Amino acid sequence: MATLRNIFALIGLIVVILIGIGVNRYSGLMGLFTELDPKAGTVYLGLAEKLAKTGNAVEATVWKAPVVDGLSADDVEDVMKSIASEHNIKNVGELPLYKQVAAMSGKPYRYAKIFMFCNALTAAKMMDYSDAYSAYLPCRVSLIEDKRGKLWLYTMNMDMMIYGGKTLPPGLKKEALQVKMIITDILQRGAKGDF
Repeated sequence: MATLRNIFALIGLIVVILIGIGVNRYSGLMGLFTELDPKAGTVYLGLAEKLAKTGNAVEATVWKAPVVDGLSADDVEDVMKSIASEHNIKNVGELPLYKQVAAMSGKPYRYAKIFMFCNALTAAKMMDYSDAYSAYLPCRVSLIEDKRGKLWLYTMNMDMMIYGGKTLPPGLKKEALQVKMIITDILQRGAKGDF
């Protein structure tokens, strides 16, 4: 009986230690969240919900819009470039991935072109805040033909970059929100062919 009591006491001690470790880690984690932007929780919850729905981490971190039927890739490209010009954001590069794949494989590949848009002054401010932002630059919008022949526009969900960490300094946050608005406009209007 004494042995059984000692085993239960040992199990109880282990459980108390594990609970203590869990509380310590949880409170440390909760302390971190109090330092984040007030919208961080909503952003991460949205990412988690999308991840649970799709089972694809990359899908959870992008925005996409179906291109209206009847618009060609050239139509969408013209609209996106027009919108970028309207907002005074530069098209700093294009990667016609489908052409490169065809050249390397010797077989045609579905349409896949990546456009890179950038406001260099805002980009510099983001990197002055954190060099890690350079990995997100320039802003990309991809025009992709899916496996069924439907065109889609994709871009990165910028909310994690804007709200996912500590609150950005007010001036930088204002500029980041402006870039988000422009890229979202390119995505939405480009998909509709709306000059």
